[in-house]
Amino acid sequence: MVELEDMQLFVCAVASGSLSAAGRDLGFSPAVASKRMTRLETALGVRLLQRSSRRLTLTSEGATYHERCAAILADVSEAELAVVAGQAEARGLLHVSAPVDLGRQWVGPAAADFAAAHPQLRVRVSLSDRVVDLFEAGVDVAVRIGALSDSRLVSRRLARSRRVVCGAPAYLARRGWPRTLTDLDAHACIVLQRPGMRPLAWTFRTEQGLHTVRPSGQLMADSGDLVRDWAVAGHGLAFKSIWDVAADIDAGRLVPLLTDLPTPSSAVHVIYPSRRFLPARARLFVDFLQQRFAAHEPAVLAAATPRAEPPSPPHRKRRG
Repeated sequence: MVELEDMQLFVCAVASGSLSAAGRDLGFSPAVASKRMTRLETALGVRLLQRSSRRLTLTSEGATYHERCAAILADVSEAELAVVAGQAEARGLLHVSAPVDLGRQWVGPAAADFAAAHPQLRVRVSLSDRVVDLFEAGVDVAVRIGALSDSRLVSRRLARSRRVVCGAPAYLARRGWPRTLTDLDAHACIVLQRPGMRPLAWTFRTEQGLHTVRPSGQLMADSGDLVRDWAVAGHGLAFKSIWDVAADIDAGRLVPLLTDLPTPSSAVHVIYPSRRFLPARARLFVDFLQQRFAAHEPAVLAAATPRAEPPSPPHRKRRG
């Protein structure tokens, strides 16, 4: 049976780059540290570290084992703190990942407010429209829109969502309002295409069932925030999550279109590694996010309600 102290020695050795230094930090002599490391490798039946006089190098098995050991030791530390203190405090480094638009408008401000309420905490927010591997990137919590695909992760729903076709008033004054899905063929549609994936399809619910449109516009981007920026600038129509464009709609920079043809329902989720003891910093932040999104959900979803098309200007009579 592997002892926690041997796991701790292994993790400390990787962090410091020296088995002897890790042993001293834990109160072991270099000889005892070496024996404990050998005992750990023997118990597992694999070599974890390649040792030389100058450096330590993780083997592939060692890298896998290190990831799990670090998680186990963090869980043990949080469990002990919870038992002693009754409730663990958010401290240490919280690493949060989110898509760019959602992160800038919602997750980033929430993270800053959460950090302000927890002075022992440091927060790092990483924004990317790529799907980030939480284990590989060392992410504690990620916020995403859509379905969860990684079975190693735990998911909690933060709020309902949906996509909406939208365009700038200047664009609509120039090109007209689309009233049917067929009308989209005559419009400049801004296409979102993430690396290695097909362009995002525009799917709607009709009386006949789901109808999918695959627009082929002049402008394409792999960044959701650039798609929104182009739409606001009047370069074409965008198909965006209502959480990304609600503020622009409320401010009159964008107008929701084809609202009588709703898009399939979706949701904003927060995901985190599936561990028995979630670190307090992550657990408390997940609760904080759930409260923040729930408070804004009604207003955000209301932004997708139909807008009346402005009447055409009256024709002036010519003077004879």
